Amino acid sequence: MNPDLVVHGAEWTVKELFVYPNEFIYWSIQIVMYPYMTGLVAGAFVLSSLYHVFGQKDLKEIAQFSLVFSLALLPVAAVPLLLHLQQPMRAIEPLLTPHFTSAIAAFGIVFSTYALIVVSEIWFVYRQYFVEQVHALAKQPGIGNAMRRLVYRALTMGAYEVGDKAIATDHKAAKILAAIGIPVACFLHGYAGFIFGSVKANALWMSPLMPVIFIMSAVVSGIALCMLTYIVIMEWQAFRNRRRGGVHKASEIRGAETEVISKATRYLLGFLIAAISLEILDLIFRGYTAMKSWDILRSVMYGKDFINIFVLQYTLGNLVPFVLLMLPKPTIRRTVVALILVLFGVFMMRWNVVIGGQAFSLSFSGYMHYHLPIIPHSVETFKEGLFGALSVLALPFVLFWIINKFVPSLRRDADTG
Repeated sequence: MNPDLVVHGAEWTVKELFVYPNEFIYWSIQIVMYPYMTGLVAGAFVLSSLYHVFGQKDLKEIAQFSLVFSLALLPVAAVPLLLHLQQPMRAIEPLLTPHFTSAIAAFGIVFSTYALIVVSEIWFVYRQYFVEQVHALAKQPGIGNAMRRLVYRALTMGAYEVGDKAIATDHKAAKILAAIGIPVACFLHGYAGFIFGSVKANALWMSPLMPVIFIMSAVVSGIALCMLTYIVIMEWQAFRNRRRGGVHKASEIRGAETEVISKATRYLLGFLIAAISLEILDLIFRGYTAMKSWDILRSVMYGKDFINIFVLQYTLGNLVPFVLLMLPKPTIRRTVVALILVLFGVFMMRWNVVIGGQAFSLSFSGYMHYHLPIIPHSVETFKEGLFGALSVLALPFVLFWIINKFVPSLRRDADTG
């Protein structure tokens, strides 16, 4: 058979009982990754705003890291859609011609606005550092330093004033942008839940709580990823310093501070409780209303996807990390395990919504099963398979490594507001 004539989704869809001939699992792993990555963006920005807006001084260091990490996550949020599209060259059109006639079209406005807010806030927070680097690199010889100085000169955008009044203005502007960015970040991810919740043809997705559930779980996943990445980087830096030797100050070899992690953990637990409560409320509401489609939904949730929903998502991804984080005398290792499980639980929530929502036929008399392509044998199975998803997960860390070369998100000697 000509591979060009194969229906999108036919390679990973297995049908059971009575399923319409034109029904397949069209939305695969990349559509799972899309709300997952946008959720990480929103959650990372919310964590950074806890310091810039609400004045949580204990979170200053991890907040600055989260702000820069949010910028690294931002462009990756659209990558799963590009990989999934059959005509990716037309994907730029919603950004060039944004309008509010549909949720997809509104993405152009929301995404562009949020990107401008994040970039502007980072500029105000680190402008003083950019100016200092321009002056410091002018005294250092070498082509590499000269190139770096050109980059920092471009980043200053001609604003070299570093007096007290100018710095105070920068801090005020950053605070205002962070306050504006919180609802924009929530809307950026909430509209993804709105897309699912407004699909009337799908009984599992059609729920007014869907956008709110997406937002809460987004904040949970973003905070968890920032905490996990922060812990790993800081512990690795401390390990390297100890290996090098010659370090005499204890403050120079410390890893992830317990106080910072404990404070961030309290916020994580609050949002985790809210997310779990909303998901359980939605489940109870569906059972109580018992609409026409409830029989097939019940067979999917309590039968076909019981392990995915109640074992992997609720138990392993929600209950277990909640208990681990609530135990007295927290340790870094136990916190790391809990954070990994939280990220896994949010991923399973996205999986169960996207894949589980397509698991039953519109005939209400059949099921479809999704087999994730592991070994790619074509471009399509690579994009929509395991390696495509892993590529999306790895890309933010590559971008963060590049951005962090110029924006000192984790350098304690950088005096940024």
